[in-house]
Amino acid sequence: MILDGTGPRVAILDYDAGNVHSAMRGFAAAGARPFITRSPREAATADVLVIPGVGHFATCLAALRASGLVDVVASFITDQRPVFGICVGMQLLYERSAEGEEPGLGLLPGAVARFPDDAVVPHMGWDVVHAADAADDDPLLAGVAGERLYFVHSYYAVPTDPRHVVGRTRYGGVDFPCLVREGSVVGAQFHPEKSGPVGARLLTNWLASL
Repeated sequence: MILDGTGPRVAILDYDAGNVHSAMRGFAAAGARPFITRSPREAATADVLVIPGVGHFATCLAALRASGLVDVVASFITDQRPVFGICVGMQLLYERSAEGEEPGLGLLPGAVARFPDDAVVPHMGWDVVHAADAADDDPLLAGVAGERLYFVHSYYAVPTDPRHVVGRTRYGGVDFPCLVREGSVVGAQFHPEKSGPVGARLLTNWLASL
């Protein structure tokens, strides 16, 4: 399904591990032309790839690899074309996770850890996104920094190189990355597509930078 619009064509990857319909609505609200696809051939024709993800890291990773879409993601990265990971879709970009033995995609340096035992998980609901160090003027955060966005997760990224971290949130005694960028790759731990006007603003900011 493709929605009318004037922005870039955005392929929402459907690998049975994400809420693809809300992602499509979110990118449509930001002015893009999103479509849901399971086809590597069709995904390769898009201007932008979106990797949604809901659930268990290892299960999502296995489903993505089984779908045949990993090669498309790798091709986009090699060609420095835009990729956006949401929630577990962001976590898959890292090298490994405490939620499974299989290695992640390794597109971002670091791992994924579980919140401490004394934290209530999942971290679910609206929480404030703050600019990371030296990211106060990042255009991604225009109209977003200091606002609340919607989270639902029990694991968080632990980068080995914090220079790719754009936004942070604090929960369960942990100050964790919630918005990251490395080259053409962006990842959000929160759900911009479920975060109302602020989430739409983030996606609009990103699409405008392409």
